[in-house]
This record gives sequence, structure tokens and C-alpha cells, in this order.
Amino acid sequence: MEPKRRENQVVFTNKARCKDCYRCIRVCPVDAIGVRDGQAYVDEDRCISCGTCIRECPQKAKSFRRDLDSVRELVASGRSVAVSLAPSFAAIFKTWEIKRVPSALRRLGFSHVSETAVGAYPVAQETAKCAARHGDSFCIATACPAVVNYIERYRPDLVGALVPVCSPMVAHARMLKASLGDDTRVVFVGPCVAKKQEAREKSGGAVDLALTFTELLEWFELERVDLSILEESDFDMAPDGWARSFPLAGGSLQTASLSTSLLAADVLSVTGTQEVRDTLDSLTNHHGPLLVEPLFCEQGCINGPAMPANETVYQRRKALLQYVLASGRDGADSNGSADLTASFACRPLPAGDVTEEQVRQVFAQTGKENPDDQLNCGGCGYSSCREQAIAVIRKMAEPEMCVPYMRRLAEQRTDRIIETSPNGIVILDEHLNILHVNPSFKRLFMCSDAVYGKSISYLMDPEPFEQIASGKAELTEVTVEHGKYSLVCHQIVYALREERQYVGVFVNLTSSLLNKKQLDVLRARTVQQARDLLSHQIEIAGKIAQFLGESTAEGEKLLENLVKMAQDNPTGGDDRKGSSWLSDTYTST
Repeated sequence: MEPKRRENQVVFTNKARCKDCYRCIRVCPVDAIGVRDGQAYVDEDRCISCGTCIRECPQKAKSFRRDLDSVRELVASGRSVAVSLAPSFAAIFKTWEIKRVPSALRRLGFSHVSETAVGAYPVAQETAKCAARHGDSFCIATACPAVVNYIERYRPDLVGALVPVCSPMVAHARMLKASLGDDTRVVFVGPCVAKKQEAREKSGGAVDLALTFTELLEWFELERVDLSILEESDFDMAPDGWARSFPLAGGSLQTASLSTSLLAADVLSVTGTQEVRDTLDSLTNHHGPLLVEPLFCEQGCINGPAMPANETVYQRRKALLQYVLASGRDGADSNGSADLTASFACRPLPAGDVTEEQVRQVFAQTGKENPDDQLNCGGCGYSSCREQAIAVIRKMAEPEMCVPYMRRLAEQRTDRIIETSPNGIVILDEHLNILHVNPSFKRLFMCSDAVYGKSISYLMDPEPFEQIASGKAELTEVTVEHGKYSLVCHQIVYALREERQYVGVFVNLTSSLLNKKQLDVLRARTVQQARDLLSHQIEIAGKIAQFLGESTAEGEKLLENLVKMAQDNPTGGDDRKGSSWLSDTYTST
């Protein structure tokens, strides 16, 4: 059984929708997806909450923890609740709607409405200062909690390179509580699933709850908030204009007035899981000053897993840039007394030693002892057969996930069924040449493997197969007499369209039909004998009656019934007592 989902687990599988396609395994950057009984599940200890599986699952079987009910209860409690809205909101609303969003948030009950970007400017400035202190070594600055989770769990050797500055979300929440009072509750709203985990584990209580954009839109719908009838309004605090570009690749660097040019040798902005991992791997051998800004989502937070899928990532980028450029640079430009510190810890997973003998055993089970059979096809979701074998050993995968292995098992089962079938089976190619015949077919049609490659017409009339091959029918089922072989067969012919092959199944009816004919002859002879007996008995009874004067009516009735019983059911389908008695009577004479 799969591990039980934890109460605060962020990403999990909706079992009802999971169709064991293994795409989640294929896209997960940290192999945090396990499979039990054909169903995928998320291993919380391994998961970094990047949400890649949520975005990529074709069945929408991956979900995230929903906190909407908790937020609604918090707002309804009457307490002062401030909302921190991620600037990428501008990418999901129309231009005319953007100025009405603050009014909509107030309509929901928030007492203070502000943009997360307010915290972005001081974070960017402090990051630039920390990077300068690194001197000739590299450092990593990121507001992406998924990247932080990845480094802490899978690259603990790089934890020391993380710039000890909190994310804009945490910085803004601390600023809000500093200005509005510690009793104020702060709710973050954005496109990121990992922010739910960061709010609970990394904010030190500054962020009370985190919602996604999809949850916010659902809330609008529940409360029937219609932006078209709301008035335009401003946020309670305006950020620096460039700070709103924080969700984009290079946005934080731009906010800190650092060069984002491709030619800048000491600054590097990377997005996407593979590019981030490759870049982090390359840092091991890097020498010299370098500031790296990694974001796990391709093109940045505007492609977060909780962004509504109504626009392309490029359309979202354009919309956000328009919002940034239209906002100006007249907002807050200092951090004041805000606490911007952050701490990180090494949280490596247990190695879980795997021996070569264990790997060999899995390979033996799946028929891959020969290296040539280790296809590394990726059908199971893993990049290599060895990775899948290791996952099997760690109880994260099942041997049945291997597509070639399952195909081989299916073929073996099919072969056993075909070879042991009492019915004759022939398989033809698209040209109606014989590909395979089973032993029963060979016995029926008195042939050998020498017929392989020859046309079916070599053995029989090809007309039923030609009918199927022409597309006139998908299946024919007839009884055919093959006089050449003294056979009568119930013959089924059908097509395997995808394989471009045709199958014939021949059920031998010869002996059963012969037995039926013999039985019919037996019954006919028995009926005639009964008639002769009846005539003889009537003749004798008549003579006796002449002397005794008694009626023969009862005897006649008895003998007539005897004849009738003999005539019943001439097809032999019903083995009633009468016909059985007659058979015994016949065989005894």
C-alpha cells in the first residue's frame, strides 16, 4: 500500500483520475513519484512542491492542498486580514480589470490590499549587497521555494551558496505586520504551489496562509464578484515599478539594477527544471564571481502550476510587462526596518543503499539480464532501465511499469494459448501469406512449417480471408467443409488492423457431425423396427381377440406411444428416456 497522505501535504494524487500513464514520473525533477498497484502517489519526503506534475498531468490527476475554506473562515472571523497579491496577477486579468482587482479583494473582506512586489524592492537591494560580499565566489539568489527545497534536499553542498535573504512574500508579510500590528493576519495569493509550504515552514509565522490564483478565481465565483460592475481603485501601498517584474526571468536582477544582458559574465538567470539542475551541477567546478538566479518554472512565475491555462506563457509575459511599464517608478524604494534575513539547512534524504545484486535480480525478473535488452526506452517514466530497477528496489516503482517486459509477458501468454489450443489457428500477413500456424492447424490440414511464407490458397479457398482483407467485413463466421482433408470446420476469420494481419480459427466439427449422422441412422432404424413390432403385435392381438373377444385398444395405444417416442427429436439434441430406451433396444437386437 502507498504511504498515507499527510494532513499538510502540498501535492498529491487524485486516485480517481490517475490512469497510470507515468507522465508524472517522467517530468518530476526529483523522482518523488511512486507507484503502487498501478496508481501514482507523491512521496512527501522527496517532493519539493514545484508543481511540475500538476501542470503536466494530462488527466489532471495531480492536485494541491486547498486552503480556501481556511482563508474564508479567517476573513469571516472579523479579524484584520491583509492580502499580499503576487504581481503576476496582471497576467491573468484583462487590462481593464486590473484596476478593479483591489476593489474585488476588498469586497471579499480583506482589510488591507497590497502587492507582494512591495517586498521585492528591498529584497533585491539586499541581495545585490550580499552578492557583492561573496567576492570571487559564486552565489545563488532565488525567490523560488522549489529551488530552495531542491538545494536543501538534493544539493546540500550548495546550501552555503544561497544568499541569506528571504523571499518578497516573506519580506512583504513582515512589513505588513510591522506596520499594521502583529495581530494582523497575512494571506498570500499567487501562482505558486510551493508558496503554501514556504508560508508554513519558512516564513516564521509572517505568512498565515497561501492561496493560488485558481483558488482566488473560485472565490470570486462563489461570492459572485463581478469585476465589470466594480469601481477602479488602487492598492494600499504601491511598489517600485520594476519590482513588479520579479516573477519574470531576470526580474529580481532588474529590480536591483543589475545587468540582465546575455553578455554579462557575472550574472546568470535560468528557468526550467532541466536548465536549473544543469546550471547547479556546473557550479561545482566554477571559479570566479557569479550571481545565479534560478527559477524552476519555465519563463518564471508567470508559468506557475496554479496559473489559469487561458493564455500562453508569452501572452502572460507581455501582459505583465505592460503592467510593469504602465506603473512607473514612484513607489516605495527602501526597506526601512524590515527583517530580510533567511536561513537555510541541509536536509538530505537517506541514501537508501542499493547493491548491484539487487539490481541484477530486478533485471532477471524483467528479462533484462542481457545489456542488449536494457532498452532505456523511457516508457516507464524513468530515463533508464537501471533507474527503474533502483526505484523498484526502493518500493517506488513496480516491475509491471516496464512496457517491453509487459509486452513480452503478453506475447508469451498469447503464444502459450495459441500453441496449446485444440483449435487450428493460422496467422497471415497483409498479402495473405502464412506467418504462423499452431500444432492443431498442422494436424487438421496435414502441413508443416514448410507452409510459412506461402499463400493461404496453398491450403484452402482464400475467399473468407480476401473478404476481410478488402474491408468488406471485420469478421466472418461460417461452417466450411474441406473435402480435401475430410474436415468440416466452424471457421472464424478476423483482422488485426493495427498489425496488418489476419487470423483464422478452425473448430473441428467432423466427429460431432459424424456422430449425429450415425445417431440419425440409428433412430431411423429403431423407428422402423418399432413399426414392424407394432404391426406384428396388432396382428397377434387381433387373432387372440377372436378367441377371447377382448379389445386391443390399450395395447395399440402403448405401441403407438412407443413409435412416437422413437420419432421425437430426430436431431439428437434432447436425450430423453424414450429415445435412450430405443437406442438400447436397437443395440440389443
